[in-house]
Order: sequence, then C-alpha cells, then structure tokens
Amino acid sequence: MIEDEPGIVDFLERGLQAHGFEVSSARDGLTGTEKALAEPVDLIVLDMMLPGRGGAEVLADVHAAKPGLPVIILTARGEIEHRVAGLDAGAIDYLTKPFSLSELAARIRAQLRVAAQTPATTIRGGDIDVNLITREVRRDGELVRLSTTEFELLVYLLRNRGQVLSREQILRAVWGYEYDPGTNVVDVYVGYLRRKLRRGDRRAPIVTVRSVGYRFESSD
Repeated sequence: MIEDEPGIVDFLERGLQAHGFEVSSARDGLTGTEKALAEPVDLIVLDMMLPGRGGAEVLADVHAAKPGLPVIILTARGEIEHRVAGLDAGAIDYLTKPFSLSELAARIRAQLRVAAQTPATTIRGGDIDVNLITREVRRDGELVRLSTTEFELLVYLLRNRGQVLSREQILRAVWGYEYDPGTNVVDVYVGYLRRKLRRGDRRAPIVTVRSVGYRFESSD
C-alpha cells in the first residue's frame, strides 16, 4: 500500500489485516517505488497524490518493471479522465475516496484470483526479477543485460532455486547436450552470470556445491 495520509494508512492496515491480508506500506512515492520493485508483493494499492513522487510516475515504473503486478488506484479525484488515465497507464482497478473497506477487500480478492489463474510471466528469487515475456532481468530494479544463454541458465536456476543442480542436469536443460566430462561450459557461463549479477559487495546468489554443481540460494 502506497498512501501518504496517516489516518488512511492505519485504517487500511488494520482493516486489510483483519480480512486476512499481509500489508506492507509506504508513505511517499519514492519509498513506495523502491518497495514495490524490491519486495515480493502480490498486489499494490496506490494513492495518486503522493509526496516525493506522484502516483502516475510510480505506476509507470511498476508497470515497466513488473507488468503482471496488479495495481488498484485510490484517489480523491473522481473525474472520468483521471480514471481513464490511470487504467490506461496499467492499473487494473480504481476506487474513489471515500470508499468502503469491504469493497476494497473484495476487489483485492478478485484481482488476486485472476492473477493466480494467469500463467506466470515473471520469476523472482531474492532481489532478482526475470520477465519471461520481455526477457528482462533486474536486480533491485536495476536492469541486468544477459546473453540468450545466460538468460536461459538463470531461468533454469531460478525455477529450481534451493535445489542442488549437477553440471549434467544444467548442460542437458540449458544446452540440450548429454554430459561431456571434458567440457567446462557450465562453469564458464556460471562465472559470466555471477559477474553480471554482482552489485557492489553483494555477490550473485549462486552457490557452488563442491564436486556436484550449483544452487541458486534464495531467501524467498
């Protein structure tokens, strides 16, 4: 939830938690954008009039980075042109203040049901997001440019995050080869991927399991 009015934040946090939702909130557009891109959220409730960064800018960034993430707009603006602009910018629903908490909760449930029935277009592991449609990879919202093979390797590791994958498994899944003990192509590409995913002192969450292979380590 990205909303700057303390009373509304408190009301919505308490009310939505009572409806069974886990709620994380931000009170300005900058913090809201950072949390929306960095945290594994299922849906965003977004006010349009925000300090620091307007709701329209937040919506544009979220839609660009996570096009499948549903956003419900809350705003005091009731004019039709503002509703249309918000929906055209990527929002999936719109509520004008004042609104009913029960109605908001019902709309959230409805959108989450739709999202659950839609084939996944993104994969997330820790602070790394992969868009399977656009083939964009981001770490903490920052774009990471990968080759086709590096992308396929990352996707395979992410789909099996937490599991130890042998070099044989990786070679077969990503390159379509049977294992050749004389090749080190898997190790070479894991090295490429680690370097590109590294950010400052934060290493890529790809762990070497001695004598076996690799594991994508995720806190999710």
